[in-house]
Amino acid sequence: MKPALAIASMLLFAFVADSSGQGWRGRNRRGEAGLGDRNGVERWQNDPRFPDDTFRFVRLRPEYHPQWATDYPDSDLNFSFRLQQMTAIRVHPDPIVLPILDPELKKYPFLYSIETGSLELTEEEAKVLREHLLNGGFLMIDDFWGEYEWENTRQQMMKVFPDLPIKELELDHPIFSTVFPLKVKPQVPAIEVALRGRSTGVFWEKGAEGAHYHGISDAKGRLMVIICQNTDLGDGWEREGEDPFYFTEFSEKLAYPMGINIVVYSMTH
Repeated sequence: MKPALAIASMLLFAFVADSSGQGWRGRNRRGEAGLGDRNGVERWQNDPRFPDDTFRFVRLRPEYHPQWATDYPDSDLNFSFRLQQMTAIRVHPDPIVLPILDPELKKYPFLYSIETGSLELTEEEAKVLREHLLNGGFLMIDDFWGEYEWENTRQQMMKVFPDLPIKELELDHPIFSTVFPLKVKPQVPAIEVALRGRSTGVFWEKGAEGAHYHGISDAKGRLMVIICQNTDLGDGWEREGEDPFYFTEFSEKLAYPMGINIVVYSMTH
């Protein structure tokens, strides 16, 4: 068995074993469980002999990006918790936020950015991000809706990679089945939209029916950037404990499987 497939099989087994008894946690938003600044997300321990041998979730904080903190910190905490709970990956319990120009960025291969319809990268940020991604890094862009926000996102990525095309990823791309085989491109609405949609049947925002997943690959074909358009995976992570319907239909079925697929794919390719 190929290494990537072996890892994926192990991770899938870990989820199946866990999912029989560890579903919706039923906690309210913003830490009503009383666990301090972790907002109700319990802390776990990794092997103290290898404190740095972990995956760490890193959210980008560009200089000119007023919405960089959308869904923060709950989505980052919940996703880190679920990743270590549902897979065999050792995950750091404390996700972090870093400016693109922070020298520490070089330590972390996986980066997350959100609401890029309002993003404006500086020339220096674009250069640093390009170097980081070409050197083996991976960027996930999430939660923007409609053509206007897509156009801004596309323009910002063209600053980073003016010489590389942005291509739509179809369902036969392995990122949709690395761990969890998905039959649709996940479209996750904000929780308020989802709850209204139970009566209206509309589960999207700004008229943007249908999610799109775009990728940017290097000259050797390695995927460096995934751009998740017309979907809000981060809300599926952040708001998982607020409503059982939202958890079951969007967090559990779509947001977490897609997020885990992206992380595992980025680590094994």
